[in-house]
Amino acid sequence: ILAIAALLLGAKHAYCVDIDPQALLATKDNAARNNVADKMTVCFPDAMPAITADVVVANILAGPLAELAPVLADLCRAEGDLALSGIIDSQVEDLIPVYGAWFKLDQLKTKDENWCRLSGKRLSS
Repeated sequence: ILAIAALLLGAKHAYCVDIDPQALLATKDNAARNNVADKMTVCFPDAMPAITADVVVANILAGPLAELAPVLADLCRAEGDLALSGIIDSQVEDLIPVYGAWFKLDQLKTKDENWCRLSGKRLSS
């Protein structure tokens, strides 16, 4: 859904990665329904091409976000944007030092009920 929204808002291409085959099938189906399938690469992590992106978004729980920090950092170009969601309010502070190694994180963590979004810019060096 995040990739489809990005494409509908003007992104040129989106890469969608998941470990769940059902999620990948649903992503392809939703992309076709929204006429953006030709602008989207949908794959398992091991098939992800070696690219850097202007924007990296992830909507998963804090544990996997912590584990994937170096991977997501490598995918984001210098000065690129990061947006992480799916974070339970009580766990957001644990992710700040993890991602702070690669990103200048925004001071404001957007909260909606018990969920948070953490965002920032990729450091140059």
